[in-house]
Amino acid sequence: SSGINAEYGDILCVECADEPHWMPRGEVSDCGDFLIVYISKGCEPVNKLWFVSLGEGITKDLQFEKIIDNFEAEYEYIANKGKVMYLKTNASADKYKLISIDLASPEQENWTEVIPEKECVLEWVACVKDNLLVTCYMEHCVNKLYLHNLEGALVQNIEIPPGSVVGYSGRYKDSFIYFKFMSFINPGVIYHIDLSQGEDNFSATVFQETPIKGFSSADYETKQVFFTSKDETLVPMFVTHHKDIVLDGSNPTLMYGYGGFNISLSPSYSVSRMIFIKSMGGVFCEVNLRGGGEYGNDWHHAGSLANKQNVFDDFIGAGEELCKLQYTSPAKLAIEGGSNGGLLVAACANQRPDLFTAVICHVGVLDMYRFHKFTIGHAWMTEFGNPDKEEDFGWMQKYSPLHTIPAEEYPATLLLTGDHDDRVVPLHSLKFIATLQKKLGAKTENPLLIRVDTKSGHGAGKPTSKRLQETADVYGFIAAQLGATWKE
Repeated sequence: SSGINAEYGDILCVECADEPHWMPRGEVSDCGDFLIVYISKGCEPVNKLWFVSLGEGITKDLQFEKIIDNFEAEYEYIANKGKVMYLKTNASADKYKLISIDLASPEQENWTEVIPEKECVLEWVACVKDNLLVTCYMEHCVNKLYLHNLEGALVQNIEIPPGSVVGYSGRYKDSFIYFKFMSFINPGVIYHIDLSQGEDNFSATVFQETPIKGFSSADYETKQVFFTSKDETLVPMFVTHHKDIVLDGSNPTLMYGYGGFNISLSPSYSVSRMIFIKSMGGVFCEVNLRGGGEYGNDWHHAGSLANKQNVFDDFIGAGEELCKLQYTSPAKLAIEGGSNGGLLVAACANQRPDLFTAVICHVGVLDMYRFHKFTIGHAWMTEFGNPDKEEDFGWMQKYSPLHTIPAEEYPATLLLTGDHDDRVVPLHSLKFIATLQKKLGAKTENPLLIRVDTKSGHGAGKPTSKRLQETADVYGFIAAQLGATWKE
């Protein structure tokens, strides 16, 4: 790059030597004139926001303008017109909004609200054709797309079926966009919109579909079911199955959840889950638990810190609802989750071992007394609390999976971890399975197993061969425990 001075080699732009838990990252504005730096700490959606002009190139002593120098809200650069920056933020907006800040007068009293907060969550915004904004909202756990102008006025709604937008391509100078749609029963459709003709009434046309031999989405259906959790909160879940299902409580069912870190779950296609549905007569259920971001920051905070038990209550409530609606029964119900979702399924198995027959726990956070002492665990204290504080320890003491294993019967359990996992270190799974086997191994005939993958970590970057082996083991375990048989 012409901006890098060969005398210095790589140039250090930002350093937080006095704050080792601060995590900086940067990006260059679309026009190339500004470097934007975000500084976060922990996992709460808040960050500092610094700007610097690159008019003189990249030098050692960049003088940043610290537009936001606190951890009170989240700010994300979307686009700019000269010194006017368009930012997505949750400042005084639980479900996010779009604002503009003029760097010539960046004081908060001069900020302009471009697209105000709505009833549904603003997930992302992109600028295209130099003066249009593509906005993606999450409304009751499915995505909606809209076009706005830079003044915030709605140009049009982009019609898409119920599901998720899982990919987008369109830069601020482009006069077209592509986006990929997916659902539990649709493996993917890429749509194209030509924005070069006119100012509105743009239509999305199919650019490419993903056909799968022997599979027709018309044979299957997904229903969104709302149920009442323990504290009367209404919680949604998606239930997917063959259209000819018989609701007699005998269907092998896999229930999946996450419920944390402001992460939203939305409909997505999975080959392995569809094989479970198609060839094993299975039902798949994805639960949109509190702790996620599906309904904004309030929904997230209702399932974190002192409120973490709400997440487990929601998941247990979902299992009870599936049984009540005769999709399945405890003898045919398996649960699966990974990382924070591993904590979820282990805690629920401890609290309601009678409700589930099989538990699949991937790379779970299972020792809530010591999670903060290893690798990046300290960053999760914004979500779980600090075990070294008496009040926070009181919350975690009640649900920490390692420390709340019941004394009697337990569901069949398969833990999975990687020996090089530096996100959730394998000691969580190893200590949990050792304690589980010691405490219950002689009391139950149900298998209590762990699968330790070598030369692998938390999951990202795992090669296809390893993923296939793991998936076969997981579904083989599920089928064996639920009595699911293969159907051609």
